[in-house]
Amino acid sequence: MIREARAEDLPAMRGIEVAAGEAFRNLGMGAVADDPPPSLETLANYQQDGRAWVATDSGDVAVAYLLVDVVERFAHIEQVTVHPLYARQGLGRKLIEEAALWAATLGLKGMTLTTFADVPWNAPYYARLGFQPVPEDEWSAGLRRIVQSERDHGLDAWPRIVMKRRLAGGRAVY
Repeated sequence: MIREARAEDLPAMRGIEVAAGEAFRNLGMGAVADDPPPSLETLANYQQDGRAWVATDSGDVAVAYLLVDVVERFAHIEQVTVHPLYARQGLGRKLIEEAALWAATLGLKGMTLTTFADVPWNAPYYARLGFQPVPEDEWSAGLRRIVQSERDHGLDAWPRIVMKRRLAGGRAVY
């Protein structure tokens, strides 16, 4: 089930991030695997602002999550992570669709994200969901700030890409 995140989900969300990060180690991206998960304070800010969703198992335990910011009339996916034991079940897609519905209710233009260009479950996955690359000369000031923050954090050690998907009629356009 997809629902808004609750305060009691926050520790599980951190655990999801740690577990999912391990897959990057197999790609020679140990620094990504070793990156600490978002703090409880950061997650609480998203949760309290209504900008965090979780996918749950049959016991209502969070097994995947999504965080979103609003950046210049776009819903920017800050993070979407699925626990590896629940991967390949469509949970990431369902979370993104929930965020798209939320964005449409706010009258936002679409969705953006930044991701690793060459990681199979990153840019190629988002492309299958209708996201398209955004050339650097089309980045907004807000996207430039996000990319710079990621560079400052060392994420540019591997190729990164900015992607966008527009919304129409309350649903994401593929």
